[in-house]
Amino acid sequence: MANDRWILLAENVPPAEAEVLKGLLESQGIPAYIAREGAGRALGLVVGPLGLAQVLVPASRQVEAQQVYQDFLKGRWAAEGAPGEG
Repeated sequence: MANDRWILLAENVPPAEAEVLKGLLESQGIPAYIAREGAGRALGLVVGPLGLAQVLVPASRQVEAQQVYQDFLKGRWAAEGAPGEG
């Protein structure tokens, strides 16, 4: 996976949401990286176009990451933890 290319999983995500998604992906063993506009990060912006982030994952983990992201968007991770747990 060291030579794996990183692909876009989610874009135009508020930074706090990107951090939660990154943590969720990593808890499932999927490496994740958050990319933000340099000016937005330097100025500490969290709203507007400069305040948004992108979440990237290795291409080899795209299918798994997409499933985690879809479950995240549907709120399936909110209260109970991982889907199927409870």
